Amino acid sequence: MLQPVIDPEIAAEHAADLAEKGLTFMGVDVFDATNFWMLLLRFGFNLLICWFIIQFFYYRKSHRRDYYFTFMLFSVTIFLLLFLLQSIPMQIGFALGLFAIFGMIRYRTETVQIREMTYLFVIIGISVVNGLSMEVPYVSVAVANMLFLLVIWALESSRFLRHTSTKIVLYEKIELIKPEKSDELIADLKERTGLDIRKVEVGHIDFLRDAAFLKVYYKAASDEINTIDSITKFS
Repeated sequence: MLQPVIDPEIAAEHAADLAEKGLTFMGVDVFDATNFWMLLLRFGFNLLICWFIIQFFYYRKSHRRDYYFTFMLFSVTIFLLLFLLQSIPMQIGFALGLFAIFGMIRYRTETVQIREMTYLFVIIGISVVNGLSMEVPYVSVAVANMLFLLVIWALESSRFLRHTSTKIVLYEKIELIKPEKSDELIADLKERTGLDIRKVEVGHIDFLRDAAFLKVYYKAASDEINTIDSITKFS
């Protein structure tokens, strides 16, 4: 009976071939070690950057847990979506399409302030950069993320931009809204509100009720954002 002759060199080449290709199921790799570790590395880096921005820049002033939740999940969703679909030929158009979609989003439950929308846009942008920069050197990706952090820190810092808070006041002493009595108006508002008022603008005037809406600019005691300062009238 003839015994099959196996060439050790051919067998070794075949084994190396199989090891390189890996286990596949229906034409798709079951496990790719390089892709797996790349996913974990970039996901962790992206999550760390987004968390740092949300925790130390946004949440420190706003204390809005609902937006904290939204921003973090946006970051995770956008990154994984782009990372796992990076092989699509239209990946750049796909990424830009996401911006267009989110630009049309309208939250029906409440008015989204410009600061929240800006942070949402930043979180989406960072996730897109980290999710699509597979062929960009690690140092360039890290520097791009550091530039995001640096610019946000500079804009949020009182060293570069002094924050002036505003408040809408329904004011009944309508005789004091005249331009020549602005000093008396500011003094009265300081006395009644206890705020360090710097400037006052007169808005809607109701002569039937002898009242007017004033926009008061004042220096807040802290950097926290007051989410109801933008209310302009009673419902």
